[in-house]
Amino acid sequence: MSDQDVHTSPAAPSAQGANELMTFGCRLNSWESEVMRGHAEAAGLSGAIIVNTCAVTNEAVRQARQAIRRARRANPDAPIIVTGCAAQINPGEFADMPEVTRVIGNDDKMRAETFRPDVLLGGETKTRVTDIMKVREVAGHLVDGLDGRARAYVQVQTGCDHRCTFCIIPYGRGDSRSVPAGEVVEQVRTLVGNGFQEIVLTGVDLTSWGADLPGEPKLGRLVQSILAQCPDLPQLRLSSIDAIEIDDALFDAVTGDDRIAPHLHLSLQAGSDMILKRMKRRHLRDDAIALCQRLKTARPDIALGADLIAGFPTETEAMFDDTLDLVDACDLAYLHVFPFSARPGTPAARMPQLDRSLVKARAARLREKAGEALDRHLDGMAGTIQHGLVEKPGFARAPNFAGIRIGYVNARAGAILPLRITGRTDTDLVGEPA
Repeated sequence: MSDQDVHTSPAAPSAQGANELMTFGCRLNSWESEVMRGHAEAAGLSGAIIVNTCAVTNEAVRQARQAIRRARRANPDAPIIVTGCAAQINPGEFADMPEVTRVIGNDDKMRAETFRPDVLLGGETKTRVTDIMKVREVAGHLVDGLDGRARAYVQVQTGCDHRCTFCIIPYGRGDSRSVPAGEVVEQVRTLVGNGFQEIVLTGVDLTSWGADLPGEPKLGRLVQSILAQCPDLPQLRLSSIDAIEIDDALFDAVTGDDRIAPHLHLSLQAGSDMILKRMKRRHLRDDAIALCQRLKTARPDIALGADLIAGFPTETEAMFDDTLDLVDACDLAYLHVFPFSARPGTPAARMPQLDRSLVKARAARLREKAGEALDRHLDGMAGTIQHGLVEKPGFARAPNFAGIRIGYVNARAGAILPLRITGRTDTDLVGEPA
């Protein structure tokens, strides 16, 4: 479930003739939506609603279907194009919806020619989804920042070669494919030249970057190349990474170069060795704790987040307690808590399931633990000076990803400001100009 920051960000109703993008799921989906926006505009497509779906949970799929129905009621005549992981994995589910005009796959959505109106809307074929497992390359696409956002995202990788028993995403994204380092560096240079102060590297399984390239370079080498060849880049941020795949060069860069944001989000998933084995994860509890301790020792200001699943099949109370305890043992600051969602076609869906009420109760307890971890993290930043990246009027984000509410609203989105932390709310810090 790497890089699956599940959220829903439907666009506001579009202007006459403009295309509307509705994005669900991860940061990579948000980036890809901007690629599609550019392709659609260049191809002359107008007035369409493009729904970029997520398949990480059943709830994500339900939300997408619900949004499609709402969109049709609000826009009776607009073509509705559905794509993304849920559409790739189960195109028939969306093709059967009378509200949907076309279903296109994850590889097809990244191709400019797909969005030519005569190709996309012509003919009788409602579903255009190629076999994602046969795709062997990924092309770099330049997105001049995400619309309305302070930071820019650069896709360096997509797909996943691992087969965690709970995860359906490899069947929506295919095997791991990497964007060559030269293309990534050029994109970063262009975005920095366009004024972006922070660049985020993103992918489905980010730390697998390079395994399919000549010489099988590691992510650490790519990061070091970006830092060396883009000296004007103020801040580089990594999205979710697999803890077991952090190579020595990446560890050294993250802990030794202050241009890398002191924040890592780790795909940990559970704190019980038995559950980790049943998930087919490639690390054990002690591996996660040892890595977090090494990171904290080498860079004390680093903040760590993690994906954690509550209520995995066969999870006992003692096993769940191991996951709760992992939050303290790893000194985590941010948690993405997922109640286990059985995805059809995955091995975990065939395992003995827990009662849904128990799953929800454990997820609630884990979220309560997440609140305690965030409290500890925010309290520890009182009185410090943070160089906050302004995301929107009145709100910035510290390098370690803590939100900062600021009392004035005239700061430009994307600017980095020195802020003295004077207090906090339930979820954010409060700062003033330092």
